[in-house]
Amino acid sequence: MANEADVRRFSAQCAQIMQQIRRDIVGQEDVVENTVIAMIAGGNVLLEGVPGIGKTRLVRSLARVFSLPFSRIQFTPDLMPADITGTNVLEQDSEGRRAYRFVPGPIFSSIVLADEINRATPKTQSALLEAMQEYAVTVSGENHRLSEPFFVLATQNPVEQEGTYALPEAQLDRFMFKLVMKYPSVEQMKSIVLMTQETMEEVAEPVVDAEGLLAMRATAREIPVMDGIVTYAMRLVAATQPDSQEAGDTAHRYIRLGASPRAGQALITAAKVRALTNGRLNVAYEDIDALAAPVLRHRIKLSYDALAERMTEDEVIAQLLREPGQRSAGKKR
Repeated sequence: MANEADVRRFSAQCAQIMQQIRRDIVGQEDVVENTVIAMIAGGNVLLEGVPGIGKTRLVRSLARVFSLPFSRIQFTPDLMPADITGTNVLEQDSEGRRAYRFVPGPIFSSIVLADEINRATPKTQSALLEAMQEYAVTVSGENHRLSEPFFVLATQNPVEQEGTYALPEAQLDRFMFKLVMKYPSVEQMKSIVLMTQETMEEVAEPVVDAEGLLAMRATAREIPVMDGIVTYAMRLVAATQPDSQEAGDTAHRYIRLGASPRAGQALITAAKVRALTNGRLNVAYEDIDALAAPVLRHRIKLSYDALAERMTEDEVIAQLLREPGQRSAGKKR
């Protein structure tokens, strides 16, 4: 069971991680914080944003701070599953004997950047499914385990949709968070330009290695969660399901398809890490509220009424959090 010393050590490590990442990334505080939370929690992240706002730089900086191997896969329509997982090649030794040898693909890394994942065909996209869920890939009937920690950060451009393939719900559900990177402000753009005039390389220094990251993950698992908070989180997930008894006016009007139980798992697991990051030994209701949008925005499908009224997923989730039935679940705050 984690104690106060574990909490202080965890919080200090997170502060150092954030400090080093900010040497490479200007602004995007929520995105950086939630990406680190997902990484410690063992989840994958879908990062949405227009080109040139630092998505790739963020992943490279994470790899430096956590001292982990990093690989980048540029998804294109002609990319094949074997280009990701690897393949068996026939080799001949000096005595003329032939044998197959497995050549690992770029998925065999600790941090994998799946750049513009929606540009690949569904067949190639599905090559990530087993790796993201089972930490293994199967090639020619043989199972190959991936070493932990293993983390996928996939990016997609929300604007340019020519020649793209929308990710199916089954794959979207594998991502713990969907984070949205927005345009920087004028002052932030000025800082970015001045920073990159000095060097285009990342300058963040290592803080935690693979063993240390897994230790942080183990500490987070030990954090207790009160039954009332678990109930609150599960009621929130159920409130996104129009056919559920917990569904209110918001779900009935604006949601066509709700979140799965995996959303509840993501909420509680990530909330433990967020609590430790903020120096707390217990998960609070504010942790669930803060993580509701990253966890749910890609797991709900809006109805025609929501689209007609130009409602966004985040606006619908905010309404869910304000509904009387949901708030009553956590009224003892």
